[in-house]
Amino acid sequence: MSDQPTDEDTRYEAVRSRDARFDGVFFFAVETTGIYCRPSCPAVTPKRANVRFFATAAAAQGSGFRACRRCRPDAVPGSAEWNVRADVVGRAMRLIADGVVDREGVAGLAARLGYSARQVQRQLTAELGAGPVALARAQRAHTARLLVQTTELPITEIAFASGFASVRQFNDTIRAIYAATPSQLRAAAPRGGRNRRTATPGAGIPLRLAHRGPYQAGPVFDLLEHEAVPGIEEVSGPPGARTYRRTLRLPYGTGVVAVGERPGTARTGPGAHPGGWLDARLHLTDPRDLTTAVQRLRRLFDLDADPYAVDERLGADPRLAPLVRARPGLRSPGAADPAELAVRALVGRTEAERLVRRYGKALDAPCGSLTHLFPEPAVLADAEPGGTLGALTAALADGAVRLDPGADRDDAQDALHAVPGLDARTVAEIRTRALGDPDAAPPGLDIPGTWRPWRSYALNHLRAAGEWNLR
Repeated sequence: MSDQPTDEDTRYEAVRSRDARFDGVFFFAVETTGIYCRPSCPAVTPKRANVRFFATAAAAQGSGFRACRRCRPDAVPGSAEWNVRADVVGRAMRLIADGVVDREGVAGLAARLGYSARQVQRQLTAELGAGPVALARAQRAHTARLLVQTTELPITEIAFASGFASVRQFNDTIRAIYAATPSQLRAAAPRGGRNRRTATPGAGIPLRLAHRGPYQAGPVFDLLEHEAVPGIEEVSGPPGARTYRRTLRLPYGTGVVAVGERPGTARTGPGAHPGGWLDARLHLTDPRDLTTAVQRLRRLFDLDADPYAVDERLGADPRLAPLVRARPGLRSPGAADPAELAVRALVGRTEAERLVRRYGKALDAPCGSLTHLFPEPAVLADAEPGGTLGALTAALADGAVRLDPGADRDDAQDALHAVPGLDARTVAEIRTRALGDPDAAPPGLDIPGTWRPWRSYALNHLRAAGEWNLR
């Protein structure tokens, strides 16, 4: 983070100035009110003596503080730190965000990380003030509030869709975090939320996917439109008002999502545009997939990035400075499905379309031109076992290559290099997009060390300016 506040006095200054750059980076709580907030909360600034600081919302909740109803601290973008960091804490946070604790428990999380459950608990608690169960609980509560206030799903169904083991656990958690019952939360939904609330679950779940700082949607949608594979993706509408739609394979079922393009903002720095959102609508066959689907969209659109830190570093480079001024807040898109991205990076768009037509699983209910899911690695490995495609899909299917949110990036890169016929340029693209590495670059390019740790963003600036092409 740029100007990362490392001591409490500096953090208090960020709170006093309502600096939105640090929303999601840390949280503050007020002992006299029992409420925790994001740094940019518009409420009257509390006295320094009454303020406590926390690394995560879960830590604040664990200390008995309730979420502010005015600034909704549970709805801020995730800390960019978890995408940048490659250590066990960063990997754990990405897995928890993907819903692994809800699906596999702490033991499953620990197994994916290669540590014991006790080691994971100790490391997360020591650094973040909350263990994996508390972090997952905070995420479940946010998912529940979203469903309560934007849909007409029955409260009982929301409890299990959010990942809670029982309705009682759900009710107790909502009361503890929001100081209201689920029914009271629904009644208190903002007018805009009530107007947008769907009449039936089949109408989809409306979402605002928040981001911090400026966001250049145009180049992201340009890339998605250029890459779109018929049958699983489409981009419609004129530039500046496009809609990206795609199918999703999720742990409990399938989904179709639509995300709208919004114009970017041109101001950066303190006092500038604090952030915004992309409008989306999710259609899920099983609402338990909401948390996972949202996180995969956040990675695809790079919504948890810190544009202030990226622009500050890259804007100091003479070559990149005019590009950064022209496109402040440019993102480095990731992938909604890492295994799918790896296959597409290898075979290209035309061949990917053939694979979808021949081996993709048809949706039970096609949605316009969206008719299929991209074929799973195991299906492709059995259907076309020869060549580099067969080797890559077999490695993805048997776990020799891991690209999930908790994968170690260096280990994954080594495993990819071991796939016969997979060239270094494709490996670099997979590392950048599927693994979300902000500092990856293909071989053979003369890239200054001053672009670290944001080389992926630097190359996206060059690509957006027409100075470089990945393929």
